Amino acid sequence: MSIKHQFRRSFASIAAAAAASDFPSLSSSTHTYYLNYPRLLSACKHLNHLLQIHAQIIVSGFNHHPSITHLINLYSFFHKCDLARSVFDSTPDPPRILWNSMIRAYTRSKQHNEALEMYCCMVEKGLEPDKYTFTFVLKACTGSLKLQQGILIHEEIARRELECDPFIGTGLVDMYSKMGDLKSARVVFDNMPERDVVAWNAMLAGLSQSEDPCEAVDFFRSMQLVGVEPSSASLLNLFPGICKLSNIELCRSIHGYVFRRDFGSAVSNGLIDLYSKCGDVDVARKVFDQMAGKDDVSWGTMMAGYAHNGCFVEVMELFDNLKLGNMKINKVSAVSGFLAAAELRDLEKGKEIHDCAIQQMIDSDVLVATPLMVMYAKCGKTEKAKQLFWGLQGRDLVAWSAIIAALVQTGYPEEAFSLFREMQNKNLKPNRVTLKSILPACTELSLLKLGKSIHCFTIKADMDSDLPTRTALVSMYAKCGFFTAALTIFNRMSSRDIVTWNALINGYTQIGDPYNAIEMFHKLRFSAVNPDSGTMVGVVPACALLNDLDQGICIHGLIVKLGFESDCHVKNALIDMYAKCGSFPSAEFLFNKTNFTKDEVSWNIIIAAYMQNGHAEEAISAFHQMRLENFHPNSVTFVSVLPAAAYLAALRKGMAFHACIIQMGFLSNTLVGNSLIDMYSKCGQLDYSEKFFNEMGHKDTVSWNAMLSGYAVHGHVDRTIGLFSLMQESQVQIDSVSFISVLSACRHAGLVEEGRRIFHSMSDKYHIRPDLEHYACMVDLLGRAGLFDETLDFIKGMPLEPDAGLWGALLGSCRMHSNVKLAEVALDRLVKLEPRNPAHFVVLSSIYAQSGRWADAGKARSKMNDLGLKKTPGCSWVELKNKVHAFRAGDKSHPQLESMHSLWNTLLEKMEKMGYVPDRSCVLQNVEEEDKEMFLYSHSERLAITFALLNTQPESTIQIVKNLRICTDCHTTTKFISKITRRRIIVRDATRFHHFEDGICSCNDYW
Repeated sequence: MSIKHQFRRSFASIAAAAAASDFPSLSSSTHTYYLNYPRLLSACKHLNHLLQIHAQIIVSGFNHHPSITHLINLYSFFHKCDLARSVFDSTPDPPRILWNSMIRAYTRSKQHNEALEMYCCMVEKGLEPDKYTFTFVLKACTGSLKLQQGILIHEEIARRELECDPFIGTGLVDMYSKMGDLKSARVVFDNMPERDVVAWNAMLAGLSQSEDPCEAVDFFRSMQLVGVEPSSASLLNLFPGICKLSNIELCRSIHGYVFRRDFGSAVSNGLIDLYSKCGDVDVARKVFDQMAGKDDVSWGTMMAGYAHNGCFVEVMELFDNLKLGNMKINKVSAVSGFLAAAELRDLEKGKEIHDCAIQQMIDSDVLVATPLMVMYAKCGKTEKAKQLFWGLQGRDLVAWSAIIAALVQTGYPEEAFSLFREMQNKNLKPNRVTLKSILPACTELSLLKLGKSIHCFTIKADMDSDLPTRTALVSMYAKCGFFTAALTIFNRMSSRDIVTWNALINGYTQIGDPYNAIEMFHKLRFSAVNPDSGTMVGVVPACALLNDLDQGICIHGLIVKLGFESDCHVKNALIDMYAKCGSFPSAEFLFNKTNFTKDEVSWNIIIAAYMQNGHAEEAISAFHQMRLENFHPNSVTFVSVLPAAAYLAALRKGMAFHACIIQMGFLSNTLVGNSLIDMYSKCGQLDYSEKFFNEMGHKDTVSWNAMLSGYAVHGHVDRTIGLFSLMQESQVQIDSVSFISVLSACRHAGLVEEGRRIFHSMSDKYHIRPDLEHYACMVDLLGRAGLFDETLDFIKGMPLEPDAGLWGALLGSCRMHSNVKLAEVALDRLVKLEPRNPAHFVVLSSIYAQSGRWADAGKARSKMNDLGLKKTPGCSWVELKNKVHAFRAGDKSHPQLESMHSLWNTLLEKMEKMGYVPDRSCVLQNVEEEDKEMFLYSHSERLAITFALLNTQPESTIQIVKNLRICTDCHTTTKFISKITRRRIIVRDATRFHHFEDGICSCNDYW
């Protein structure tokens, strides 16, 4: 065999090392020294010494086959296959023993294809393989997963009648087992005349990895029954099978077996892993704590166990202890640490682990580098993650799949697709894991067509048959709302696990179809598959969508029964469900339970729950408490808490949140930006809303709608219509919400013709079907204009059944024009739709009072009392010095009440001189005229205005918020006060903003 050029060069460098050798020079007369070479080679512990001995052998011309064999084996031991090959190639007519040594060297270095090539070359040269050759070649077949070649070699072994050799038999069992052909493995095993513990272990390993790991447990028992004493390897081979069974009782039995014998730290580490993967991480920790001689493997296994069970804080604690004990971090520890840092979004700790990995020179290993870049991606450092990815040597499919999945999970689906295309451009064929990673991006970007293309690819590549891929496809189709395809795949699956069921249940819930979600849950209960915590996270929100508290309570009971109540995600779902189903005390109780380990999602849910239930101040307090407990607000937190500032018109608090958003880097987030536009407009600062809207880098339809709504609620109809036109010119997607804002602006301004034109354009031009809210806007617009005949015709011609919102709009219009007859019709319908809403009786009573029909007004109020309903009391509030001051109608408890009354009397005197006459029709009670005036003077907005006048600088703007519609007399009064005090007064009532300045209101007295 010729010596290749690269081997000549290696060979020459070895010869050159002779000059630096510590060994004496040899001559042909010193033949006795040759006898020292085998001894020197046997004693060689370092590569440099081996190179020196080899150099002396070259110089001396010594050519002794046993020593040459020894050299090849030693180079193999030091993973220097190129040097071993140079020795082999330099030997003329190498005997079989050298061929075997070289095949073994390649196999040991995991160069399995090269080992098989050596075997083929050996056979071609006419050398007869022996039992050692076959032992090494079978390992190469196993390592390269070449079953067909292994079968051919098995035939050669059988032809030579070597199957009975224990080494070859064990090699065959091992090969067939690792390649999933357990039937062939068992045939070989059963035909072996002598089976030692190694053969049993090989068969045991295969059975543990099989679809029925119970066979492995039975096999382990059989092994002992025939008198074979299990070794450490036996137990380590059995553990994966027990992990698959997830049988904690079996864990304990094996633990007892181990406890009665001394198997060493390797089995103890295996027990830690076993208990962790079977879900009992507490016992795993006890095993760890009781170990006498913990090594880096023990620490790594315990950290991996915690990571596997989602105990990421405990992973970090172990990492700190590992450092304190001056233990070295290994690859497993590093991987677990990066996973924990990623899940906790703890960038600083992630960087600390990264530094340790650099010190141990393991950071460039693809096994470590992959979770490292995922950690940076999940902590928001996508550029750093991509930099590490592109700098990673030997990027494999695992690395590509990991970075793609991380980008999708952290909200960068576009970049994930970009990398997916780049991967294909490099002629890398995606595997099942890659496809499972990219499919969620199709959902995020609503790219159903691309999802279908990936599905086609899986079919063509024969990758669509395994359970995880099919489950990912079901999930993708379900989340894209294409349930026909999702159900087709689901129904064709021969076996389904809980993840598959959850994909459908969660899919139905996420698209707002709770009925099918509940139905699928009931089908699951009748199947052989048990629900898990993920199932509950999907089905509990379905109860919230149905507003079905009873169903939610039943499922809560099932959660307790199945032991899922301690799961943070399940508890978050329950808190959210109770809050949305009107049982806020239950939600608050669950949140405040001492044993509840909260996360950011928990805080976001309770903040949103406070807002949904009208507790804006508590929502803001919860935000501050969240920060005090060292939780980091995310974009969802700010989207949840900004409406609280908006509701209270607490501008200072809103601006403080804005500053916090800038500091934490969320300003570019579109959802947060939209909430800021809404907050500033509802706090009366429309100019701030405009400024932020104009400076937004990325606007979506919601951004434009928020600005449209701001203009509409402030009564700027021209700006609303102008922005709507600009929205069309900019080719922004217009939706049904856009039309609600424009129609609201028209109704506030009384633009009937413009309103009609815009309403009809919805279906004629934009092909958007009007819903009940749009019809209610039109009823309000026409009713305010006094066009009651047209309003009734409009209602009769509706394709939808009118709801309470629409009849309420008509009732409000009747109050404006004192149309008693039509108001009674509207109330009759409202009582049927919302029998427990007192506001409708109050409005009708007001209409009766305006018409002087006090007896009917009294009857309306009596009927309301008979039903046990109470009028919502008028309440107004003003924010001063970062504190919200609230006032109720007739409030006499305020410490500044005397000063407020004195100021009111002064203002009243000036108003009367200017022609103010109280509008007593605004008082619903049938009392004396003088008493009616006293009722008027104690309305909540007047108390708030006088308080603000006393406690603010002259000429500063006053902003008041009222929970109900401002009455006619308070509207008139506020105009007078703005002129007398030369103050700009902004009042936000239940329907719109009123900007009072110099005796004029922005609504032009049309509201």
